[in-house]
Amino acid sequence: MFVVTEADAAAIRTVYEQDGELSAAIELRRRFPGITNNEKARQCARSIAGWTTPSGSPAEVIPLRPREVGRPRPAVEPDRGTPAR
Repeated sequence: MFVVTEADAAAIRTVYEQDGELSAAIELRRRFPGITNNEKARQCARSIAGWTTPSGSPAEVIPLRPREVGRPRPAVEPDRGTPAR
């Protein structure tokens, strides 16, 4: 797993559009040396090249059900997935 900044994505997208998929994979591997598999680099480059920037503002959050009046919400939900030691 790795995080791609908008600047990295723009550079990879530009190389993909100008020079093709293999060049974009090389650019991706240059920016992310942990990616050592050429086929995975090509897949990632294709994915990144297809990204578009989100337009507009984020959608409004709509609550699924109304909150109960008078009952306070817990500050933190307990972790039920990890067994106690």
